[in-house]
Amino acid sequence: MKKFFLFLTFMAAVSTSFAQKKLVLYYSETGHTKTVAEELQRQLNADIECIEAVTPYSGNFQETIQRGQREMQSGELPALKPLKSKMADYDIIFLGYPIWFGTYANPIATLVRDNDFAGKTIVPFCTFGSGGLNASTDALLKALPKANVKAGYGVRTARVAAAPKEIDRFLKEKGYKEGTVEKLPEYSAQQLVTDAEKAIFDAACSSYQFPLGTPATVGKRETSESTDYKFTVKGRGPNGAESTSIIYVTVGKEQGAQPEFTQVVR
Repeated sequence: MKKFFLFLTFMAAVSTSFAQKKLVLYYSETGHTKTVAEELQRQLNADIECIEAVTPYSGNFQETIQRGQREMQSGELPALKPLKSKMADYDIIFLGYPIWFGTYANPIATLVRDNDFAGKTIVPFCTFGSGGLNASTDALLKALPKANVKAGYGVRTARVAAAPKEIDRFLKEKGYKEGTVEKLPEYSAQQLVTDAEKAIFDAACSSYQFPLGTPATVGKRETSESTDYKFTVKGRGPNGAESTSIIYVTVGKEQGAQPEFTQVVR
């Protein structure tokens, strides 16, 4: 009987989520986050708006880094154009951004400073070169203590083509969209990396522009569509100190599938 009442409570919560008004609000410089935002909007049938800086960033990688660093050092965040959407009209805001310097892009820092998100449910989504979803979500939790910041979705810019299927799973798992998906198994316990597993790691990560370290141990799981790996990796941080990170790698089961790393968690 207790399980039955818990099930009813869960279903009531899901039904409420479907009825709530949703906004996909995002900042995108190069178009990758825009692609993800538009896919979310399509699957949710939600409203959508792009955040714009009064003085746009150039889209050039080095110029953006230099400007971003100046803004962070000076504390002078970029001014934003006024939003057309009224935050008061929405229950759930899917907040999207690229990862800069390990967290959300500077325009999002302006947004959360200048707007009242109290009582709103915030679902982060982001695009990144290697990782940053966890760190940026933690930053949002600190910046928006009166909002209900939920677990979010992130995808590497090199894997944006995988976003539609991954977003479908994410939205259904979290109750933002009707439907069910295969429950993913837990990763196995960490074991020492074999030569074959090291080769899979290298195939997935060796072409990345920055060194990601050396895998020491690995856990695995099998799904209907892939074999997934959770590598514990030893390396060095920006200051030269030894560091440990987690790198996730997936290998699809379709013929000719190549290993891909999906994110780094530092």
